[in-house]
Amino acid sequence: MPKNNNRPVFLDLARIRLPITALISIAHRVAGVVLFLSIPFAIYLLDLSLGGRLGYNHVQDLLGHARIKIVVIIIFWALAHHLFAGVRVLLIDFGVGVERDEARRSAWIIAIGSSVSLLMIAGILLW
Repeated sequence: MPKNNNRPVFLDLARIRLPITALISIAHRVAGVVLFLSIPFAIYLLDLSLGGRLGYNHVQDLLGHARIKIVVIIIFWALAHHLFAGVRVLLIDFGVGVERDEARRSAWIIAIGSSVSLLMIAGILLW
């Protein structure tokens, strides 16, 4: 078998620049995993809060801690990003935004929209 000398010798992953559409796709998958992993946390808090007055007060105390607030902010960002990116994927499935320029524009809209949602949620929870 002949040896191919045109292959790269060293692949520097830090120098590879992914397009915005790829970054949004990766973030969409990460947001889905975060949402999936947050389900037990959300069910636990809901069960605890519905258990009575003491459980509800305990949930309020838990949500007052800074670390828990950061976790909640991340979960809400994941929800907003996953929702926006999911609508984008549905529109692409219907043939809207398939062209390269439209896809880039919609990816930037998703990035800006999820960032604005993150700032709004963080502002509300940290205020």
